[in-house]
Amino acid sequence: MSLNGPPVIPLPKAARLRGWRRIVGFGTGVIMADMNSAVLEYGAPEPTETASVMADKLRFQTDSWDLSVDLKAGHPDIVVIDARSREAYADGHIPGAVNLPHREMTAEAAEQLDRRKIYVVYCDGIGCNASTKGAYRLSLLGFRAKELLGGLDWWRRDGHPVATSSEPGSLRSAVREKVASR
Repeated sequence: MSLNGPPVIPLPKAARLRGWRRIVGFGTGVIMADMNSAVLEYGAPEPTETASVMADKLRFQTDSWDLSVDLKAGHPDIVVIDARSREAYADGHIPGAVNLPHREMTAEAAEQLDRRKIYVVYCDGIGCNASTKGAYRLSLLGFRAKELLGGLDWWRRDGHPVATSSEPGSLRSAVREKVASR
């Protein structure tokens, strides 16, 4: 095996002239790669590989639209955790979210949480990893957690309401208030 990556297995001359090469992937078998393509330079996964990776992504993450649908419906198993600081939470948060900064996620702090619930953890957005740290810490404490893709930034971009207080509130009441003010 090469120090620069997986070994390359020679192809027939005609395929090599078109820029194709065969690579033995790390644990994935043979991958066909096209050296004339930025997209295909490292090959493309088999359909079963893609399905497996995408299923994992969907298990570990959710987006703001799907979260808003469940919050509006009052889904009883979902609790939203804002893993940012108390100041950031007070400046704006998802209605109904509970503020539990990731640095404060300890066994003692988690005693208030229900182990039967699924916790959707978020932070500011893609430039912030407080949601990743929070979901990780909750999982180490024995809780089921998912990460909200794009955090509060994408929540806002999708047009969902944001609460500004130190109290959680609820998305259903925020939607009712928004409709009533029209």
